[in-house]
Amino acid sequence: MATVGKNILDNLTTGMYSDSKVIYREYIQNACDQIDKAIKYGLLQENEGLVDIYIDRKERYISITDNATGVKEDSFVSDLGDIANSNKQRGEDKGFRGIGRLCGLAYCKTLKFCTSYFGEAVKSVMVCNAKKMREMLAEDKKYTLDEIWSEIVSFETYPEELSKHYFEVELIDINKENTELLDDAKVRDYLHFVAPVPYKNTFIFRNEIYKYADNIGYHIDEYSIKVNGADIYKEYTTRLKEPAGNSVKNYDEISKLAFQDFRDKSGNLLAWMWIGLSRFEKQIPKCNPMRGLRLRSANIQIGGDNALKDLFKEQRGNYYFVGEVFAVSKLLIPNSQRDYFNENETRLEFENGLKSYFYSELHKLYYDANKMKNAYKKQEAYVAQVEEFEKKSKAGGFIDDTERQRMQFDIEKARKGADEARKQLEKYNSLKADSPLAEIHKSIEQKYNVGDLVSRAQETELSADTEEKKNVYITSGMSKLSRSERKLVSRILSVITDIAPKDIAEKIIERIKEEFK
Repeated sequence: MATVGKNILDNLTTGMYSDSKVIYREYIQNACDQIDKAIKYGLLQENEGLVDIYIDRKERYISITDNATGVKEDSFVSDLGDIANSNKQRGEDKGFRGIGRLCGLAYCKTLKFCTSYFGEAVKSVMVCNAKKMREMLAEDKKYTLDEIWSEIVSFETYPEELSKHYFEVELIDINKENTELLDDAKVRDYLHFVAPVPYKNTFIFRNEIYKYADNIGYHIDEYSIKVNGADIYKEYTTRLKEPAGNSVKNYDEISKLAFQDFRDKSGNLLAWMWIGLSRFEKQIPKCNPMRGLRLRSANIQIGGDNALKDLFKEQRGNYYFVGEVFAVSKLLIPNSQRDYFNENETRLEFENGLKSYFYSELHKLYYDANKMKNAYKKQEAYVAQVEEFEKKSKAGGFIDDTERQRMQFDIEKARKGADEARKQLEKYNSLKADSPLAEIHKSIEQKYNVGDLVSRAQETELSADTEEKKNVYITSGMSKLSRSERKLVSRILSVITDIAPKDIAEKIIERIKEEFK
């Protein structure tokens, strides 16, 4: 028989995860599997299952407890003591490799498992000396896996009430370098999108998601999870925010959801997704924790918010969207680190389906949204130039004939741009009302509502003879100056407008008008 060395234990603990908060996901995953079994056996009713996380920063202590089946006394040593020898079923259970419970060994001095099975008056306890394990792994000495395991693990039993059924994980004396695990606010932020929890009830589209899932026969696994008494929900919202000084402000809004299925060659459902439709003003800033398309298996997030970025035509496309992709096929198997799926033919079909949709549809959504916005901005620019011309005409605001003619030229150029933009926008009017692009067009049109202004601008008579010439120029009102002085001031004002920023130039000119009127 080959010898299994100590490094395998190092790989399964300290070397497995780059983010220590992953331990919460692993222990929640195990708890949810047992809650499913408790419901199946009639021990719990639907919605009675609970995963309760308690964090004591001062004592550097964490416990993760569920009220599920617990583990029988006669199988406790083998179930907990064996490594990578799980009884769970691949494709059925959320966890199945038998290594997730070891993750806590990397982050504390003592890892402890306590459990009681319903109907047994016994509390079974497994204590792991995690500190000693890491010391043995660091020694310049060869140890076998069995040698380390037998040295650091002990089992005990205690009396317990017959009616009790639970499983508790305790991480005692968290390492100083892993203090982040004790920050309950950061832990909640992490679990909001990683854990299999319900959508927050203020997310107005949550019922649409549930309805769609029901229609395709998919059950979204959701569990009650608490951190120091606070319920955890998926923190989706319709508002998109951007930084504004030391705060944030709303800049866009999700107005509707779109859904899409992905099937294999035989028509079997591989995955499905929902996305939020907005005006796609920009890549969603980092201050929006829900940004990016999230990949989920059994409603547990796979990888981070960028797990699907490589399937976009351009990687940045991922951050124009808010949404979730739910893996359905049992052959889409999360890898050991749960940051993506194992390589197989089903994964290839899954990727090809998503890539085709992302290239042909999602890319088009934010690309066309940008074209729509630019078209409306051209119309706004035309209206703004017409209004400025009218204002100067009526208030005697032109410096000289050159400025007046230049503005007329710019208006004509803007008018042509606005006409082209209007023709470009007309093609979006023929879209099906329920199409995602039609919804985006509607949302953008509501923001850039310039219809009345454009109509008025088109009717404006842009003639040099609209006003009496004496009322047209700034210097006309400078009664203190002679004709030659006015010409000189006019030249000076022209220089100011050429070299100074518009707002500064306007202030200077206004001050000069006041001085010489």
